[in-house]
Parts: sequence; C-alpha cells; structure tokens
Amino acid sequence: MATYILVDTANTFFRARHVVRGSIDDKVGMAFHITLNGIKKAWNDFSGTHVVFCLEGRSWRKDYYEPYKRNRQETRDALTPAQQEEDKIFWECFDEFKDFVSEKTNCTVMRHPQLEADDLIAGWVQAHPNDNHVIISTDGDFAQLIAPNVKQYNGVSNTTITHEGYFDDKGKPVIDKKTKEAKPAPDPAFMLFEKCMRGDTSDNVFSAYPGVRKKGTKNKVGLIEAFEDKDTKGFNWNNMMLQRWVDHNGEEHRVLDDYNRNVTLCDLTAQPADIREIINNTIAEVETKTVSQVGLYLMKFCAKHDMQRIADNVQLYADALNAKYIKEVS
Repeated sequence: MATYILVDTANTFFRARHVVRGSIDDKVGMAFHITLNGIKKAWNDFSGTHVVFCLEGRSWRKDYYEPYKRNRQETRDALTPAQQEEDKIFWECFDEFKDFVSEKTNCTVMRHPQLEADDLIAGWVQAHPNDNHVIISTDGDFAQLIAPNVKQYNGVSNTTITHEGYFDDKGKPVIDKKTKEAKPAPDPAFMLFEKCMRGDTSDNVFSAYPGVRKKGTKNKVGLIEAFEDKDTKGFNWNNMMLQRWVDHNGEEHRVLDDYNRNVTLCDLTAQPADIREIINNTIAEVETKTVSQVGLYLMKFCAKHDMQRIADNVQLYADALNAKYIKEVS
C-alpha cells in the first residue's frame, strides 16, 4: 500500500507569502520553506512513498459557468503597481519551482489546460482507492474527500484534518475557540451539501438559496433537515428544493436547479463525463521518472534561492523528492 503526498502546489506556495511581512525576498523564501517543509513533514509523519505535485489549468468550470472565479481578475486589476510587481516576481519564482520539481526530481507533476489542481488531486485519490493519501493544501474544498485513507495537512497552520478530527503539529486535538472542546471531525457529505447550497464567495459561485438557515424553524426547513431527507427525497428535501426566489435582476430561480449546478461545480467526484475522461487519462498517462542526483539538484536550487537551512539538511528533503512512482500494472 502506497502513501501519496498530494501537493496543491499553487495554493501552498502563494498562501505562504502572507505568513511573513517584509521584503519580497523574505516572502519568496518563506514560500519555498513552507512548501518544502510541508512536504518533508507529511512525508515523515505519514510514511510517504511518493510525492505528486498538482498544477492549475484554466479550468473547464469557466466555460460551464461564466461567473466562475471572475472575482479573481477584479482583485488582480485592483492591485497597486508595487503589488503587481510583487505578484510578477512570485509567479516567476513559482515557475522556477515548477520546472525544478518537473525536471530535477522523481516526483509526479500533473497539469492539464482544462483542469484545476482540485480535479487532479481528487482524481488521483479515486484512481488509487486502496492507497493512503495526504493532501497538502489550505483549501477547505478538500474536506469533502476526507476518509479513513485520506488526510489533509495545512502547512501554513501546521494542522492535519483526518476522519477522526483536527490535530496540531504534535498530534494533539485542536481546541475549538468557541466551545473550548476538541474540534470535531468533519462530516464530508454535509459540508459538501452546505457548500452546494450556500455557494462559494471565494470562487464566485452563487448561492442556490440565499439566506437559508442551517437549522430550520417551525415554519421553514433548514439545511440539516433537508440533508437528513436527501436520500429518501421526502417532504423536507422537496420543501426546500422546490422553493423559488428572485435575484436582484428580477430573474426567478428554483433552488433545485441552482443546487444541481453547484454540485457540478463543487463536488470533486461529479464533473461532467468528458471532464472525468480527461482527468482519468491525465492520471493514466503518468510515467515513472528516473532522475539521478536529486539531492545535488536540490542543493543547487537552494543555493540559488538562499535557502541555507534546507541546504544544510538536504538529505532530509531529498528523500521525498527522489522517491519514484511505482505504477500499478492493471
């Protein structure tokens, strides 16, 4: 049984820039350190056997749903010249890192023009159902994949999410600030249902039912009651899904229609059939790499980017980057 370390590469690299204040060199250095240290920690803590870097394409979702991530461009357009310059430098360094892991390590690196990293990570988990998987990302979307064989490690907050709960870097339960008790394990099915109903403001996915309550009232069904009725499609389910509402443009919506749209956008196992085929083919085409002297290449990369601490302990990092993909023979 393999243990795959699945890296949401852009997420990990770019989120790390917000951890430290200072010069662009400090921020880039922190991004490299958090990315590589996260891989090393996951590799050691969970006995990793191979690292898979997943990269972003343009995304099929933009063709399926025009508003998808449109807000990201608006955010970029609002950057000051100094912020734009910082962004440019970050992307250049990210591209260097991408080229390094692609050409100078034995890690798998996956990208397809139509797919997001989320699609590739979920696809890899589904293609290797009998193996263990540790997803390195800060993205809450991966909670839907949490299972006995799937964990998520957040390299920025140093926490791990498992089917048993949330744990800190010492393996102790994370305490919820509100309840003062151990944060309960996620409920992947309900979290996905709630996301599909409420939408996702960060991705500009609109709500299927604006203002819906989590728990119902005497006169109105809530998300909990509808979810409990989901499999049987009983009264509470239909009561919610057949509701209609009017948006600010005067357009009428039926909750069920918008919910089904959001399932296609948000459920990482429910992509359209042609996209599923692209995901499966991209994974099936992965070949075993045979790069030698990975440790030496890592030392050179560290020297170029002034990562002395990693260079001094290069073997601790090189082991993960050197491990080859053992492809299953079908």
